[in-house]
Amino acid sequence: MTSKQRAYLKGLAMTMDPIFQVGKSSVTPEFTKAVDEALTARELIKLSVLQNCADDPREIAEVIADRTRSQVVQVIGKKIVLYRENTDEKYKKKKILLPL
Repeated sequence: MTSKQRAYLKGLAMTMDPIFQVGKSSVTPEFTKAVDEALTARELIKLSVLQNCADDPREIAEVIADRTRSQVVQVIGKKIVLYRENTDEKYKKKKILLPL
């Protein structure tokens, strides 16, 4: 991902609300599956790490990105933004077009 594409995705994420919260149980297989399904439907999602989570947000972002085959766009404080390009025909209308 180029810096221009990353900046574009960061701009899109600024207007989004987090759709998942990582709590004290951290990253479970069920949580990973839910994030994977959300990435399939939306391509770009935002997560929030709660205060009671003992793990580092950057480490959580890397683990989730690795397990869902996505890319970490941004980790600022307790907010994580993930992106995965969708190749499923069913979701082509909602595709985010990245600048070249």
